[in-house]
Amino acid sequence: MKFGDLTVDDAAGAILAHSLKVGTHTFRKGRMLSDDDIGALKGNGIETVVAVRLEENDLHENDAAQRLAKAIAGDNLSLSATATGRCNLVANANGLAVLNAETIDALNLTNEVIAISTVAPYRQVKKGDVVATVKIITFGISQDIIETCEKIANINGKPVSLATFTTKKIGLVQTKLPILRDSLLEKARTITRNRIAALESKFVHEVICEHNASDVSIALKECLGHGCEIALVMGASAIADRGDVIPAAVEDCSGVIEHFGLPVDPGNLMLLGKVSSMRVLGLPGSARSPRLHGFDWVLQRLVANIDVTGTDLMRMGVGGLLKDIPSRPLPRTAAVQPETMANSDRNIIAIILGAGQSRRMGSVNKLLAEIDGKPMISYVVAAAQASRADRILVVTGHEKEKLETALSNQDVDFVHNPHYAEGLSTSLSTAMGALDDDIDAAVVCLGDMPGISADHINALVEAFDPDGGKQICIPTFNGKWGNPVLWDQRFFSAMQHVSGDVGARHIIGEHQDVLHEVPIEDNAVLTDLDTPAALAAHLADIKSKD
Repeated sequence: MKFGDLTVDDAAGAILAHSLKVGTHTFRKGRMLSDDDIGALKGNGIETVVAVRLEENDLHENDAAQRLAKAIAGDNLSLSATATGRCNLVANANGLAVLNAETIDALNLTNEVIAISTVAPYRQVKKGDVVATVKIITFGISQDIIETCEKIANINGKPVSLATFTTKKIGLVQTKLPILRDSLLEKARTITRNRIAALESKFVHEVICEHNASDVSIALKECLGHGCEIALVMGASAIADRGDVIPAAVEDCSGVIEHFGLPVDPGNLMLLGKVSSMRVLGLPGSARSPRLHGFDWVLQRLVANIDVTGTDLMRMGVGGLLKDIPSRPLPRTAAVQPETMANSDRNIIAIILGAGQSRRMGSVNKLLAEIDGKPMISYVVAAAQASRADRILVVTGHEKEKLETALSNQDVDFVHNPHYAEGLSTSLSTAMGALDDDIDAAVVCLGDMPGISADHINALVEAFDPDGGKQICIPTFNGKWGNPVLWDQRFFSAMQHVSGDVGARHIIGEHQDVLHEVPIEDNAVLTDLDTPAALAAHLADIKSKD
């Protein structure tokens, strides 16, 4: 192949290297110049062009790309039309990309003008998606190079293929403990059903049982009896050891524990086992979230009939840090749920900070001060209970026992902050450390804001859109920031390490790109009752309205 300046008289049959304006027309680069083109060039006073002339043993870029694409394309892939030296390998069905990285590297190392690009290994793709692309970088290439590539592919096997999803019968076992709310069981069922449907498989059976080895063993046998090929076991408490409840249940069924643990976060506490012909995945509580999870990768392979061993699991660590990444590609957005995840499917917790010493209130614990016969903090708790939050966590500190007694009839969980005297940040840290991995977002509420309603909290929940860049939602009144604030789970780690008595406002300042302000029509989001005067004014306002 010869590249350089050619006189127009010698340019017939050459390939134009750069786009060129010819009168009112544009000759695009890559154009093979015809006799008519030569006449047009001369007619417009153009004497030379930068062009490429292929030699006897050269292949045109399109022919070379098509031959190489054909050489590497395995099962369930089609070739696109070839243009500008590029040919794509397109999925004929939904499934997982199966790649031989060593062979692809060997092909790319053959010559600098060979460029084969693929999706990540075992990436989930839809029918019509591009799995790989072959590009010849120059306008032509020696046929000898392409023949060398074809030999490599013939010896090593076609390095790009698609394992299509098959229809598997899948069962779900959920265990329960008194601490687990029924709403979480229902949410896990819905999310799991969506996951299974997205993989073109069937949710055929569900069992909800007590969290003990005997009951889980019975549930697994029941799934086997319903023809389940895969059983997902979601425990009320995460698996802590090979001797824990779920692995013990697998062994009670004469099953085998194949592997415990996964270098993917979330998903570390996953169990892979087998009962007869049924594969068993023991899942941590974080699998209740529709976000991309380590077990998704395992389930996808099983549904695509790709064998999974303990060694395979241990090789998933590279690229396996999912937890703190604000956005992910497939399968999170396309495989687990529709294009936009409904916030009703998210697991959102309301955290109520109630640990403070009420120093500005004097000798009175403001959170226990009565408003119409009820302690102040109970109004915030009632708002959270009536909202779309799935769970309520109250952080205690000062006068812990009195606070717990005042809320003893409420459906809330408590966590105690022993360092409450050191400031608000210690309560945030305590709360973050108590959260399960399946929490998608937290609405952090102050216990001394009795004017907060379920509508205020719901406005934040409805605005929350982490994939759309709305990961911190803050209410505003007349342009001023207020409380509560909704935080995406990506910030939980940072919030656990805040210090002082200023909370996490500096995190907002550092992440303005994902901050979303939610206008509120009343000033309740700005009103906290932390002084005797503020409390007296609030009581007077209530009385005047009566």
